[in-house]
Amino acid sequence: MKESVLKKFVQLFFIFSGAILGWLYVPDLFSYFNIKTIPFVIVPYLGALFGGLIAFLATFWLADYIAGLIKRVEEALMKVPIADLMFGTIGLVLGLMVAFLITVSLSGIDILIVSDVLPIFITILAGYWGFQVGFKKRDELISLFSISKGKRKENEEGKQASAHPIKILDTSVIIDGRIADICQTGFLEGTLVIPQFVLEELQHIADSSDSLKRNRGRRGLDILNKIQKELDVNVEIYEGDFEDVHEVDSKLVKLAKMLDGVVVTNDFNLNKVCELQNVPVLNINDLANAVKPVVLPGEELSIQVIKDGKEHNQGIGYLDDGTMIVVEDGRNYIGKSLDVVVTSVLQTSAGRMIFAKPKLMEKAL
Repeated sequence: MKESVLKKFVQLFFIFSGAILGWLYVPDLFSYFNIKTIPFVIVPYLGALFGGLIAFLATFWLADYIAGLIKRVEEALMKVPIADLMFGTIGLVLGLMVAFLITVSLSGIDILIVSDVLPIFITILAGYWGFQVGFKKRDELISLFSISKGKRKENEEGKQASAHPIKILDTSVIIDGRIADICQTGFLEGTLVIPQFVLEELQHIADSSDSLKRNRGRRGLDILNKIQKELDVNVEIYEGDFEDVHEVDSKLVKLAKMLDGVVVTNDFNLNKVCELQNVPVLNINDLANAVKPVVLPGEELSIQVIKDGKEHNQGIGYLDDGTMIVVEDGRNYIGKSLDVVVTSVLQTSAGRMIFAKPKLMEKAL
């Protein structure tokens, strides 16, 4: 609404309101002061004319201020996200409905403060609480709608929602890239949820001044684009956020609890946090370790020792799949191929580590 049109609307409202007030109360003033010089039948019309004139004169001082105030409120409302505004309004309406039901029950009590004053207080308070609950709990409400929508879709397709819980992807597993290959093979079923705050973190990494971080962020965005457009996987973007939580990992855990979903990650620390808070977690490192060839103590391997280890005289080598092999007394063989005998295997969510010793030592013993 243009400011000139808005100003005219405010002036018209003032004139109309002043005329009504003059029509209603000027006759009472004439009766109170016992003024009979003017026929009483035309007094309401004179009151309406007088009230409208005073209100019109008042608009010269108030119209610009009120029109500017309305314009600022309009601009502020235009900046508010539609979801926040919608759920806040729904909460306000529900709060006012509750207040109405309460005030109706109080109307029969013949006490001034209960029948007249208390309903006003209840209406304001219930409306305020309703708006705050609808505004601040919008994320939970949005998630409930998303879950019900997902369940209806799965039921239409003849699937049980509980059989394929929601998979929530974190930043590290997206950048890693193997999640796309896993989805392509069909081992990961159900809906993949990408939180908006994870996308923002990826965007922040992609815009980094550090070339390595920038490349990792762009790789993550490319992986998401591949999953969404090239693979037969249902992908949803969760638009909500948790403003009271700052860490992305904490937001993921809270979202998984709220949606009753599963966190998909390759972050060892996030894996431990999920386990401590009883949140289901799928670590793709665990999957990668599970499909690696089984190596048992006593087996012989041929490796190349490429560097020294942390402990004295240790050497480090790697299998073709990247598994680290720690060779006791292998420091003297750095840069050489060596036959070793496996002594033990250490399996963790961070990866698999094989301990071995040179086969020459085994023969010497």
